[in-house]
Amino acid sequence: YFRVDKPAELELSLKATVPQGESKVRATAEGKTFNVDLKGSGDFKLGTIKVKDAGYVRVDLQGVKKEGPVFAEASELLVSSETRDLTVAFVKDNEGNRFYWGRRGPSVHLSYKLPEKKTVEWFYNEVTVPEGKDPIGSYFMSNGFGEGYFGMQVNSPTERRILFSVWSPFTTDNPREIPEDHKIGLLAKGEGVHGGEFGGEGSGGQSYLRYSWKAGNTYRFLNRAKPDGKGYTVYTAWFFAPETNKWQLIASFKRPKTDKHLTGTHSFLENFADRNGWQIREAHYGNQWARDIDGKWHALTEARFTGDDIARRGYRLDYAGGVTGKEFFMRNCGFFADTVKLDSHFARPSNGKAEPKIDLEKLEAVKTGLE
Repeated sequence: YFRVDKPAELELSLKATVPQGESKVRATAEGKTFNVDLKGSGDFKLGTIKVKDAGYVRVDLQGVKKEGPVFAEASELLVSSETRDLTVAFVKDNEGNRFYWGRRGPSVHLSYKLPEKKTVEWFYNEVTVPEGKDPIGSYFMSNGFGEGYFGMQVNSPTERRILFSVWSPFTTDNPREIPEDHKIGLLAKGEGVHGGEFGGEGSGGQSYLRYSWKAGNTYRFLNRAKPDGKGYTVYTAWFFAPETNKWQLIASFKRPKTDKHLTGTHSFLENFADRNGWQIREAHYGNQWARDIDGKWHALTEARFTGDDIARRGYRLDYAGGVTGKEFFMRNCGFFADTVKLDSHFARPSNGKAEPKIDLEKLEAVKTGLE
């Protein structure tokens, strides 16, 4: 896949090597099919296509006939055009392993504006994933904050998870390198919840509940950050499923060298399976609330839309975000044409809903580590 920013006539070629004998390959793009004979090494012309609109172009390659062990070792798809000022978007380099991140696709975020001059202790959010927009590898992260994240994943055809993680203040991708006085402590976890460590994109404490959440249903997420007055902050997360109709504790973590409440409230949408970056995913985020240390709830109705390195460089432009109805939404991957400008600010209309009616004092582990 590659993206053009306007209608254009494109000449396609394939840089390839045939290790043994001759081969025939078939290329298909924009409804046209080209059968090409290959021998030796070189740039082999596939054909010319006309692209009618700005957006992504898909090129399929298929082996037809070969004399050797492989049809061809193809290294590059070459695109040329005489269309003036044409911009072609694709993953242009592998610095920082960008070919891998490019296959995963762009990650996008919504950062919610918190009430000014208020110290926030609780964050509430609701997430709905439309049916058919939940491919394997999706992480619909609902309640992000400065030190961690909390949301729901699609891990395999048979497994889905509710995931809550808190980063260690020690920066590393290997949890074994974290000194004892920088490690995240697990104070409590709910029934059926796995507790452990994670690494790869920072390191820290991780918890997850295997739960077969369903696309089309709305799930509720609640998390809290409260300093214990001894140099630690306790982070706790609860999950509410309409199927069970109750709040369930996921986990409570103690983070050392931290003395703060909630900051940086956000949601994000990512694909963590690099073979599935061609599949579209989407989530709706509605009814956000923050509760300050004085016990007052504040509706969060404004958000800023941002993206990761792959999005910002324009290597992948199949991302969108904004407002649909009375909810925020994000969409990514799938090579769709419409894109939304990064750093856009959005405001959702009031949904008329009252503040969350939750008996916070009765939540399991609400006082864990804070006695």
